[in-house]
Amino acid sequence: MFKTVTATLLLVSLSGSAMAMNPVDPDMAANVTVEQVKSALAAAKSDHPADFAGKSLRNLDLSKMDFTGADLKGANLYGAKLADANMTRADLTGANLNLSWLIHANFTDANLTDASLVAPVVAQGLTATTGEIPIFKGANMTGARVQARFTGGDLRGAKFSGGDISAHLKNQSMGLMHTEMGSANLEGADFSKTNMGHADMSFANLKGANFAGADLSRAVLTGADASGADFTDADLTGAELDGTNFTGAKGLDKAKNLDKARGYKATN
Repeated sequence: MFKTVTATLLLVSLSGSAMAMNPVDPDMAANVTVEQVKSALAAAKSDHPADFAGKSLRNLDLSKMDFTGADLKGANLYGAKLADANMTRADLTGANLNLSWLIHANFTDANLTDASLVAPVVAQGLTATTGEIPIFKGANMTGARVQARFTGGDLRGAKFSGGDISAHLKNQSMGLMHTEMGSANLEGADFSKTNMGHADMSFANLKGANFAGADLSRAVLTGADASGADFTDADLTGAELDGTNFTGAKGLDKAKNLDKARGYKATN
């Protein structure tokens, strides 16, 4: 449950996480206006994209705007409304997107390296309807701190390598906040060396995904299709593996603590 109060408490515990990589103070009020953003986007060209690097766009309503290829490195987008925004190929390296509104936003091939994406609003209600979940197909979230609902979303080929999408167990008095990827399309996604504790990937498409060296402690892969996925050196302590399809999966013989996973059955 991604309620504002819970999310706010969680953010207090994130000092030392990806938020610290953001050069802009996340509490800094917006130093550009909505009209200035619109003007910059209107003037942008393919060889000269709009430049918002290091700017604070905190809490601005940027819904339905086209940020294709825009430079948002280190930008503060905390609480910004990006519903229906086009973020295709935008450079969001080190950006702060905590508590931002991302309903139906498109982050295809966007660069979110070392960004922070904690508790974004991705649906109008507690259960997302078709088309509400933002698209992250091919997005680069290497080293990013992510804790979000991607249930049923399109994250094919997304890169999370070396990042942290786990549940932080401090300040969770109102219930466990964890990354939800149930029924999502994660085919070919890269989770190598990613902290994925408690992540929910039940019934997800994990075909060919790379989990080499990932921490999957207590992650949920119930009913997921992990055919052809690589689990070399992955830590599966307490992972839920009931009904998981491991046909053609690699590295299970080198995975850590597979004997401590729940429901594992080898797939012929």
